[in-house]
Amino acid sequence: MEHSREPLLTIKRLEVFFPVKSENLFDLRKRYVRAVNDVNLTVYRGETLGLVGESGCGKTTLGKSVLQLIPPTGGEVVYHSRDGAARDLCKLSRREMNALRAKLQIVFQDPYSSLNPAFTIYQSMADPLAKFGYRTREARRKVIADILTEVNMRPEYMDRYPDEFSGGQRQRIGIARALSVQPELVVCDEAVSALDVSIQAQVLNLLKELKRQRQLTYIFITHDLSVVEYVSDRIAVMYLGKIVELAAAEDLYRNTAHPYSRALLSAIPVVDVDRRKRRMLLKGDVPSPIDLPPGCGFQGRCPHCEDICRIESPELRRFETDGREHHVACHFAERFLGGAGRRGNGDGT
Repeated sequence: MEHSREPLLTIKRLEVFFPVKSENLFDLRKRYVRAVNDVNLTVYRGETLGLVGESGCGKTTLGKSVLQLIPPTGGEVVYHSRDGAARDLCKLSRREMNALRAKLQIVFQDPYSSLNPAFTIYQSMADPLAKFGYRTREARRKVIADILTEVNMRPEYMDRYPDEFSGGQRQRIGIARALSVQPELVVCDEAVSALDVSIQAQVLNLLKELKRQRQLTYIFITHDLSVVEYVSDRIAVMYLGKIVELAAAEDLYRNTAHPYSRALLSAIPVVDVDRRKRRMLLKGDVPSPIDLPPGCGFQGRCPHCEDICRIESPELRRFETDGREHHVACHFAERFLGGAGRRGNGDGT
């Protein structure tokens, strides 16, 4: 999959902390769930960046905080427009951010709750169009008819209600709604996880075709490694709010470096009996995101843990494998990268 090296989003030191109230009335300490913890990442124009990890790792919070649907606690999310301007979304006023909503859209996970059951499809899609320049009803109906056709739905469906459609059809409508305002970036938050496997394939193929036709950029959030491999140019693996590995999709699957990534990949169901025997089972529990231990957050579950892992938190370092960048947050990444050359600290580029 080809894409440019022109950045669309530059994420720097992004943090999202949620305050937690203690059950003890006399405990006055301020405590936080560190949902997203010091994330640095660059999203390039025209690429599909897969964001993968187990439930609770912070990937959905990261996606929503990039769009300012969840206010970040700290850091920067810099949007690079086609005219060369760079704006930190975290510093924009609500009015300024609303003006950019047409460029940055999201497709939600649940197609049953993302559409208002009291509204027809036209009513659900018309308000954003009216906000972004389509003043007449005739103009809005034409845009909606065209985009419904583009996602393989009939134009007359716009006058029906959501309960008249299947889950796959509703998700197509959700995709159409996101694309109706001509965005540059679409965050797909578990966009196919609620669908049957056969329908998943149809929706994934639709997303790939729409990306090609409209020159879109995707952040594709999922827990399914077989799905993310199919759609992604690059894949970022998250654990406890941090990026622990980032590489081109082919490199990540062929030359996996972080023990957590290796465990995730070994859990993919396969027919090959020999591969099933190599399943890497993790022991121990996930640490609390409120009271993270010193050192590496994966230390209690890692089969390669050593003394330094309990003391020092590993940085996301940048390596080079077969001429391509591979970022890993592990003290012993060199062991698994086959002697790849280190190029310095990683910044998610």
